[in-house]
Amino acid sequence: MYEIIGKQLLAPKIYSLDILAPRVAKSALPGQFVIVIVDDNGERIPLTICDSDKQKGTVNIVIQTSGASTKKLTDKEIGDTINDFVGPLGKPSEFIYEELENLKTQKILLVGGGVGVAPLLPQAKWLKERGVDVHIVTGSRNKEFIILEDRFREITQNLFIATDDGSYGFHGMVTHAIEELVNRGNHYDRCIAIGPMIMMKFTAMTTKKLNIPTVVSLNPIMIDGTGMCGACRVTVDKETKFACVDGPEFDGHLVDFDEALMRQSQYKEEEKEINHKHCRLTGGMF
Repeated sequence: MYEIIGKQLLAPKIYSLDILAPRVAKSALPGQFVIVIVDDNGERIPLTICDSDKQKGTVNIVIQTSGASTKKLTDKEIGDTINDFVGPLGKPSEFIYEELENLKTQKILLVGGGVGVAPLLPQAKWLKERGVDVHIVTGSRNKEFIILEDRFREITQNLFIATDDGSYGFHGMVTHAIEELVNRGNHYDRCIAIGPMIMMKFTAMTTKKLNIPTVVSLNPIMIDGTGMCGACRVTVDKETKFACVDGPEFDGHLVDFDEALMRQSQYKEEEKEINHKHCRLTGGMF
């Protein structure tokens, strides 16, 4: 059992949970994820790691309530426990293995959308601690859904927030913000983009046009996290990969996003059925 020792509502239906998991906290690296199983009847939920504290033995995850399983998880309170918290899984971000002196000569653009902003935090922290220059672009529907702004401002003054409706920061999508930053004369040696699949697709299209090498995280299509179910198969440079064991990070300019988007929607009807069943049993609603 793993105890929840911290909980915070970040935005509507978006929660931050601190889980006491010393072994995971000790080994976690940027880019990796965990598998959470809430109870004996729970399904596997793959979640990217937002932060970790080796001294306290805690791992922070950010969850958006979107279905029956995530609702069970976010209904938990401080002091409650969850059955399983397995990780860290997946391959860490490639930049942690690069020659540091070479990395310090680069300017890296981190782009996050929705709850995909959360896993950018450990990457931004790791890079800042080693003196690497980063610019960060985050996007949300409106001001109400902006998360972790204060945490990112502790890392860099070069934080650019975009909202679809213009209620805060830059008015437009993250792709428009990227183009604006380049038009202002900024040069980026690489981009790391994490967020909804459709956002990563158009970010990759934009950076390809701007000749900025780009890495994306395909966590959104993962299910069991071990490669056995095959649900997270993705084509990268015409080769079949598994997001959970070969990734979750891949070259965004080589990912077949149309195929990945189709695969992501394959369980929509089953998810709707489970949600409706959950609502009937609990008398609640999502």
